[in-house]
Amino acid sequence: MSDYLIGSGIRLSSVVSYNHLGNNDGKNLQEDKCFQSKKISKAGVLDDAIESNKILYPDENNTIDHEVVIKYVPFVQDSKRALDEYSSTIFMNGVNTISTYNICEDSLLATPLMIDMVILGELFTRIQINEESMGPVLSYLSFFFKAPITNHPEYVVNSFTRQRESLVNFLKVAAGYKVDDGTLLAFGF
Repeated sequence: MSDYLIGSGIRLSSVVSYNHLGNNDGKNLQEDKCFQSKKISKAGVLDDAIESNKILYPDENNTIDHEVVIKYVPFVQDSKRALDEYSSTIFMNGVNTISTYNICEDSLLATPLMIDMVILGELFTRIQINEESMGPVLSYLSFFFKAPITNHPEYVVNSFTRQRESLVNFLKVAAGYKVDDGTLLAFGF
């Protein structure tokens, strides 16, 4: 949502997330080291979104108020409950807030993503460029992660839109198809 709002020219000022879940993920996130890692990865996405738009965020000291609360509630078992609020500064210092409330089965939501990630990761290990393996595959799999770690940090992309576009275009090239270029739409091609 932050990537979408900032990409749409809306100055995001605050992101607040409250989650509670009852599975092992919820239990593990009660440990401070695990929670801090999650909070940092979520903040990295916001930092990249800010960095991508120098018009909305011209100063280096621009920040978005960001708060994450995750609680372990055993009764809800694998059900993840998430309330997220995205507040933006709008015309004449007004405030617009978009709130989402999501309830899902955490494992059922994650399993298809994990299967896709394993299949694509295995495929990428077989792709060769000029008879050499293609190098770090996590950059292309960043679509599945909030903050991917690779041996080439310059390849890390946290923008959902750019991650998806990179993955789709890479698969098209590997299959011999022409890469989409949305800029052609502006010229009527």
